[in-house]
Amino acid sequence: MSQMERIYFIHRMLDKNRAVPLRRMMEELEVSRPTVKRDLQYMRDRLRAPIRFDREAGGYLYDPSSGEGEGSRYQLPGVWLTPEEMHALLLLRDLVEQLDSRILTEALTPALKKIESLLAAGKVKQKDIRKRFRMIAARHRPVDDKTFRVVSTAVVQRKRLALVYFSRSRGEIMKREVSPQRLIWYSLNWYLDAWCHVREDFRSFSLDAIRGAEILSEKAAEYPQEVLDARLGAGYGIFAGEPDQTAVLRFRLPASRWIEREQWHANQRRVQLPGGEVRLEVPYSDPRELVQDVLRFVPHVVVEAPESLRLLVVEHLEQGLVALHVERRKPAAGEAGVSAG
Repeated sequence: MSQMERIYFIHRMLDKNRAVPLRRMMEELEVSRPTVKRDLQYMRDRLRAPIRFDREAGGYLYDPSSGEGEGSRYQLPGVWLTPEEMHALLLLRDLVEQLDSRILTEALTPALKKIESLLAAGKVKQKDIRKRFRMIAARHRPVDDKTFRVVSTAVVQRKRLALVYFSRSRGEIMKREVSPQRLIWYSLNWYLDAWCHVREDFRSFSLDAIRGAEILSEKAAEYPQEVLDARLGAGYGIFAGEPDQTAVLRFRLPASRWIEREQWHANQRRVQLPGGEVRLEVPYSDPRELVQDVLRFVPHVVVEAPESLRLLVVEHLEQGLVALHVERRKPAAGEAGVSAG
C-alpha cells in the first residue's frame, strides 16, 4: 500500500467523527508504528489536516473546532498525485514558461505552488529538478504579452481581429482583418490560423510579427476543423496548404542516422535503403520551410523529386556561394582607405 493509499484509509477512519487508536491504524494498514506516525505528520504538515490526539478518547481524531463553518468537515485535496507525477508537472511549468503564454503560466502558478509546498520537505527539491532538467528553446521568437492576450481572447470569444502585420517575405507592414480560428505552437513559436478577409483565403500569421491587434465587434467566421486541417494543417510545416506535391529525398550517411528517427510530417513515408541510406517522402504545398530543412543536411541529401524542388535547393546553394564570395572580396575591418606607402 502506497503512502497515498494509506492516507486515504486514515482519512476515512478519522472522518467518522470518532477517535481512532494508533494500534488500530497499525493493524488495519499492516504497517509499523513509525510509519503511521509519519503519515499523520504528513497529513498535518502538508495537507493541513486538523488531526489531534484525544487522551480521554484514547485515539486520533479531526478537531471539529478547526472547520471553516458550522457543520463543515475536513476534506482531502481533490487531486492526488504521486511524487513522480508532481515532478512531471513542475517540468511542465518550465515548458509552459517557454511557450511565451503568460496566461497559461498564471493559470498554473497557484496549483504548482501547492505542489512545490508538498515536495518542500521531501528529498527532491524544485531547484534540483530545474538544475537536472534543462529545456532550451532554440530559434524561439518571443511574443509580446499584450499581443498574445488579445489574439487568444479573440480566438476564445470568436471575434474578428484587426491586425497590423509585418510581412517578412515582403519586408512591409500590412493591415489585415481576420477571423481567428486557432492558435498553433509549432517549432517553438506561436502562429494564428485565420481566415483573411482581405485575401479571402486562409492564412497563418506568426504572432511575433504582429505589430498591433484589436478585437472587433463582428463575429468571426467559423470553419470546421477538417477544413482547417486540409487547407493549413495537411502540408509540410507552418507554410502548409493542401498538399499537391511529394518531395522524395534520399539521405546518405551520416545524415540518414538522424532521419531514420525524425518526424517531418504525419503522412511521411520512410524507406530504408542499402548502404545505410534512407529515402523520405514528404507531402507539401509551399516549399519554403521544406527547402530550409533540406539545406540542413547538405551535402548528405539528394532531392530525387520533384525537379522544381531540386532546382530551388540548387538556387539557394548558388546564391549562398555568390554571397560568400562577395564577402571574401570585401576589405577586412580597418583596411579601408589604407594605401601602399
